[in-house]
Amino acid sequence: MFLLFGSNIFMTFAWYAHLRNLHDQAWYIAALTSWGIALFEYLLQVPANRLGYGALNLAQLKILQEVITLSVFVPFAVFYMHQPVKSDYLWAGVCLLGAVYFIFRA
Repeated sequence: MFLLFGSNIFMTFAWYAHLRNLHDQAWYIAALTSWGIALFEYLLQVPANRLGYGALNLAQLKILQEVITLSVFVPFAVFYMHQPVKSDYLWAGVCLLGAVYFIFRA
């Protein structure tokens, strides 16, 4: 699970940090920078999924990934991108808890 958290941190920065840090650069500079960051995401994500797939089925692995994504994205949005805290984050989390329940129930 630590590998998935790490990969999500890199993924979030690859996808969104250029909006803050490279907004005045050409899009291809942002794309190349994002691809460079995404390399580290994949170096963590691929082994995480390979390890997780033995313990979880594919749907469980995907839902776990989405929960981790939201738990990384919300602090990133609030603290790094200076976005306001929104109740939508809470409701999205509640929906994901429902997804976790349904995908992991026996």
